[in-house]
Amino acid sequence: MFESCLRNNKHYFEGVSEIDDTPFFKNISIDTMEQTLIAKTFMGLESVLAHELTALGAKDVVEGRRMVTFTGDKEMMYRANFSLHTAIRILKPIKTFKAQSADDVYNAVLDFDWDIYLVDEKDDKLKSFAVDAVVYSDEFSHSKYVAYKVKDAICDRFRQRLGKRPNVSIDNPDIRIHIHIANDEATLCLDSSGESLHKRGYRQTQVDAPLNEVLAAGMIMLSGWHGETDFIDPMCGSGTILIEAALIAHNMAPGIFRKEYAFEKWHDFDRDLFERIYNDDSQEHDFIHHIYGYDIDGIAVQKTLANVRAAGLANDITVKQQDFSTFSQPREKSVMMMNPPYGERISTNNLLDTYRMIGERLKHQFIGGEAWILSYREECFGQIGLKPSLKIPLFNGSLECMFNKYQIFDGKLRAFRSQGGVIKTDEERHQMAHRKFRPKNERGERNDEERANVKRRGGELQQSHDRWKQRQMMKKQLSEYEDND
Repeated sequence: MFESCLRNNKHYFEGVSEIDDTPFFKNISIDTMEQTLIAKTFMGLESVLAHELTALGAKDVVEGRRMVTFTGDKEMMYRANFSLHTAIRILKPIKTFKAQSADDVYNAVLDFDWDIYLVDEKDDKLKSFAVDAVVYSDEFSHSKYVAYKVKDAICDRFRQRLGKRPNVSIDNPDIRIHIHIANDEATLCLDSSGESLHKRGYRQTQVDAPLNEVLAAGMIMLSGWHGETDFIDPMCGSGTILIEAALIAHNMAPGIFRKEYAFEKWHDFDRDLFERIYNDDSQEHDFIHHIYGYDIDGIAVQKTLANVRAAGLANDITVKQQDFSTFSQPREKSVMMMNPPYGERISTNNLLDTYRMIGERLKHQFIGGEAWILSYREECFGQIGLKPSLKIPLFNGSLECMFNKYQIFDGKLRAFRSQGGVIKTDEERHQMAHRKFRPKNERGERNDEERANVKRRGGELQQSHDRWKQRQMMKKQLSEYEDND
């Protein structure tokens, strides 16, 4: 469909954390046709991923913590890697065992028959491999130590049997092995994805601290937007939300840009099957609305345009340099989504003023619209001056953020409801009832201790911004000094 969707793009984003403290499962059924698989994701996106898997045709879909388990055949594993917007990677379990010590891990791995995975059937050469470990257990202090024990056991097994060992390749292994330990439950898996699936392949360039593609797609899907209206990101950075929105609106598989998957190096790789999946665009459809991106930074706008062109989506996305303070009421019904600075990796001259400005623009220039804002600090949300109709906890990297929905209406709430307006749907009420938030007193207000903590954090936030402005001024003075030297 898009001629620029080439599978040789080499521009990728940084890695992501995938810590999980629950066992994958206790019983694995290894079968040549139907197999149990694991899709990893971010905290808060499990239900979205489960819905995607069900729509894809996966069976026995079960949500876990930062993961969803399901069953399917080889085609389903290929499609999961290629089509899922909110999966980080797809793992194929091959062995479970009890692990209460490093020796337990070593012996279980040593006892496993690795020939089927690490011996090339054509010439009997040994394939290279890499080991990734995720550990949540009092018995193991470091995940790298567990990975080393797995590596040592595999190498020792081949030395004992063949007098030689396979090579370990960190950057480009033939086989990627994953071990997950929760308490004393250990699961060995083959990683069918390779590089994290958030590395779509369309990113040519990026701004500082870009939003993860999987998180951006999850946010859009949580909002319920699938292309029914125009879509706006007024602080678009390098365009991640814009591009992910266009992919969802067209129902395009995010894997279309990908260079390769780890399963392509497996001994049973079915090239004809995967090429059929890759070339099947029967589920894609037209998008009759439009997506708009704005940013105050001209360099960010140029980077977004480069990424949009690389994704072949220039007909769907318009990007302009514009300060949100000058934003005016859109002509068409729209959904707005933004990821403003938090004051952590990216800041502004006055962060709290930025959030006050966001609230002012929404109240006066986005009437009748629906806005979604991802941010980190409660003090920042408080400056918006609007009551969210929905709060969804999400992690952006290591930051525990909140993804808030704002229904913008003109006049009084009572009048809005009398005219049939809906602030919170029954489904959203159900979601709110099952999410954990900060403790409040019986009236739903902050108690004295919480008020004091918020005030203290607000003071710390202002101090951090003062230090940030000082650093910016020093950089500017140093630059001017070097220019004059």
